[in-house]
Amino acid sequence: MFDWLVQNGWAIWLVVFLILAGIEMLTLDLFFIMMSAGALAALASSFMGAQLWLQIIVFCVVALAMIVFIRPVALNHLHKDHDEHSTNIDRLIGHSAVVVEAVTEHSGLVKIGGDTWTARTRGPGELMTGQAVVVGAIEGATAVVSLPGTFFSPGSPSAAAGH
Repeated sequence: MFDWLVQNGWAIWLVVFLILAGIEMLTLDLFFIMMSAGALAALASSFMGAQLWLQIIVFCVVALAMIVFIRPVALNHLHKDHDEHSTNIDRLIGHSAVVVEAVTEHSGLVKIGGDTWTARTRGPGELMTGQAVVVGAIEGATAVVSLPGTFFSPGSPSAAAGH
């Protein structure tokens, strides 16, 4: 049996590769795929006629190198800051709008880039029809607007007090 394993080492490495790749599909952690790269390297060394002990060393070295050097870079690319990939709604924040129907703390309408949105202000007061405003936030389907340069950030004391 051992002689068959030594002569057909490539088959063992192929099975190891497939098992590790299958586990990776379940975990999606980029750990087992790095180990499967080591199994592919061992498979290649088997085809080149390397002895079993050398195939195992190739597997260990390549898998370790992939885990230490490639995995962190790949994880950084997968977990990049999502601000770079803002949604269409997020892109509206900071854009100018025009008041279509008077906007108060509770109701109103604005036109943002050709679309009409329900709107409200953070603080007291009323924004009149035709007035230019800036979108400070989107809360559900409502744009929170203010006069240019006067928007209260969500974490500000005025916003916490409801103003």
